[in-house]
Amino acid sequence: MTETGAHRLKNLLAARKAMVMPGATNALTGRIIAEQGFDAIYISGAGIANTHLGLPDIGLVSLKEVVDHISLMRDVVDLPLLVDGDTGFGNAVNVVRTVEQFEKAGASGIQLEDQISPKKCGHFSGKAVITTDEMVQKIKAAADSRRDQDFQIVARTDAAAILGLEAALDRAQHYIEAGADATFIEAPTAVEDLARIAAELPVPQIANMVFGGKTPLTSQADLETMGFGAVLYANAALQVSISAIADMLTVLKETGSLDGVADRIASFEERQRLVNKDKYDALEQRYAVTEGEQTKE
Repeated sequence: MTETGAHRLKNLLAARKAMVMPGATNALTGRIIAEQGFDAIYISGAGIANTHLGLPDIGLVSLKEVVDHISLMRDVVDLPLLVDGDTGFGNAVNVVRTVEQFEKAGASGIQLEDQISPKKCGHFSGKAVITTDEMVQKIKAAADSRRDQDFQIVARTDAAAILGLEAALDRAQHYIEAGADATFIEAPTAVEDLARIAAELPVPQIANMVFGGKTPLTSQADLETMGFGAVLYANAALQVSISAIADMLTVLKETGSLDGVADRIASFEERQRLVNKDKYDALEQRYAVTEGEQTKE
């Protein structure tokens, strides 16, 4: 029996080796991540908002938009997919449908957070959280509605920035008791806080390294020593691409040529290889109508 993506993700988190999980906002980025030999992919809600909508991460992405991204990613990669489910797109009843839709689309796990709706990026100011009891019910709903018991439920709390680290740790413990397979305390502001999170909570922990964010950038080696299950680089590829696109367009605008950036552009051949054009060329040849068949009518 083939190992499911959910089972693979479960084992990767349980190993507590701070698996590096890059974020992808589209299927092409997913292909690149897979080619580079990573073990799993994170589908970022913020990334979808920024790239698909051209809008900030303030709760504007819909369930359907996320499900569509999962399906498109699953079509081209077989790595485990941990998917940002924001607040579950509503209350506990909505969480049931969200989990069902995520699983059907090919997700291996869901990240649910305890912010009020509409939520905000975890590294924005002005966040607010729902009650612990309400989030507990959302987690129970998620656990009850998954078909594959290995489908990972990652409970994220944003309480550290609002109520302090102690409150965030307390909430995480309640979420574990409700059925969360892993927890994720967002935006701790000190390395010492990261160490406490990994040491004091009994299930695998997720760290989020955001370039320019509130959490100190900490190496994978140090996070592994602390015992984290995974470390997200949720939108690092996105931030690099913004810079690269802007640089190219600046040169193009100023010179009317790509000469100044030619050494940084993927070749036409590499672009076609990455999207597996050879496969479709072969299919075209296989099913091509011969000249003789065309004239029979």
